[in-house]
Amino acid sequence: MTSFSDLNLDPKVLKAIEATGYTTPTPIQAGAIPPALLGRDVLGIAQTGTGKTASFTLPMITMLAKGRARARMPRSLVLAPTRELAAQVAENFDNYAKGSRLKKALLIGGVSFKEQDQLIDRGVDVLIATPGRLIDHFERGKLLLTGVEIMVVDEADRMLDMGFIPDIERIFEMTPFTRQTLFFSATMAPEIERITNKFLSNPEKIEVERQNSTSETITQVLIEHEPRNRSFAAKDKREILRAIIERDSAQSDNPLRNAIIFCNRKTEVDVVAKSLKKHGYNAEPIHGDLEQSHRTRTLDGFRDGSIKFLVASDVAARGLDIPNVSHVFNFDMPSHAEDYVHRIGRTGRAGKLGTAYTISTPSDAKYLDAIQSLVKADIPRGENPWTPPGKSPRDEAAKEDAHNAEEPKRTSSRTRSRSKAKPVQEAAATPAPETPAETKPAARTSEPREEQKRTRGDRSRGGRGRNDNGPRVVGLGDHVPSFIEMSFDERRAETA
Repeated sequence: MTSFSDLNLDPKVLKAIEATGYTTPTPIQAGAIPPALLGRDVLGIAQTGTGKTASFTLPMITMLAKGRARARMPRSLVLAPTRELAAQVAENFDNYAKGSRLKKALLIGGVSFKEQDQLIDRGVDVLIATPGRLIDHFERGKLLLTGVEIMVVDEADRMLDMGFIPDIERIFEMTPFTRQTLFFSATMAPEIERITNKFLSNPEKIEVERQNSTSETITQVLIEHEPRNRSFAAKDKREILRAIIERDSAQSDNPLRNAIIFCNRKTEVDVVAKSLKKHGYNAEPIHGDLEQSHRTRTLDGFRDGSIKFLVASDVAARGLDIPNVSHVFNFDMPSHAEDYVHRIGRTGRAGKLGTAYTISTPSDAKYLDAIQSLVKADIPRGENPWTPPGKSPRDEAAKEDAHNAEEPKRTSSRTRSRSKAKPVQEAAATPAPETPAETKPAARTSEPREEQKRTRGDRSRGGRGRNDNGPRVVGLGDHVPSFIEMSFDERRAETA
């Protein structure tokens, strides 16, 4: 088995690694460090949580141990998609570069330009930055990238998702052609493959098997719920979330101590955090639209336990190493199956027990199928602890009692209505008296034209004149015109 001492790292680096408690490199570290120390370009394909950060920080510290930084001209550059990941890389450098004289600077949004300019002016060996803030400094004339010897692109697939690929290409063109490039991504989308073919020179490719299995220390539970209608789905899920929190906080086996709650959209992150706080829970949101000072303060509070519930988006929590998380909630079903493995991997770390809940509605069926296909197992179904109004056994019993109480009234009302209708039916069955002869309509007379018009007009409104209260005449009555009788006589003669 390979150990860090077999990788030709600097003795000071090995001592720092020993102080952190690590003894054996991960597959991506064992594959990437040797060619990186030889100065070759490296293309690493591995998911978050496989030790990628150390696979480039350790060889960089060893290679940069000799040399001297110059003002505004960093010797190495590390690009990360989010502020939190950039800050985590900087923390790794602090841990592994103890005993060396390397200087670093962190360029991220939400921090004063003046403070960052002062660090760059003094000269840094390692510059860690997000693409947007790096370009801002370059365009202001405060930074030169012509002295970059080593360039690292971390989480390239997230760069693609966030629309940073044009910025990455521009930054590549600012750096020397002779630089060494270490490029890491969880997947190889066509756009990422195009960049690697363009900017990497005969790279050493290290591909770690895709992480498609979940830790055995994590208890996975799927809570299925069919909302009353689509507009109630989010509200119902917030009710379910609070019900699970209340139930698991009281249990003796792996009780809920803290939790990360993942949502797919920033707006949903804010709504869920606000709802939890409204109901008395100690919760805070974290996503890309918040001030960096607020995000840093929130993460620190969650790590030290002063914040119990962290409501986060995938981008904000991507790759963060937060220990001792007892529960994870997928408030929204992740649209990418790989994100499910990443999310629930925030709990059950270092051999500790963890619980991961996923709240599912019928509209999530295709995402659920993709997740279960990836992990090659069905997520165990759990009991929904929340019952919608009107669906509890007590409510159903009350409805049944009310129904039984109303049933006799309905029967009696029907009986009364039938009894009332009976005389009318009998009257309808009684034959109408024969029309008197004097009321029979006479043959057409030569009455005045105006009177005929008036009569026709009255008959057009309902079939009778306004002042005619006699019985309605159906058909031709007893009077049949002679020309019609003649036609019947001719027909009878023909058939005789």
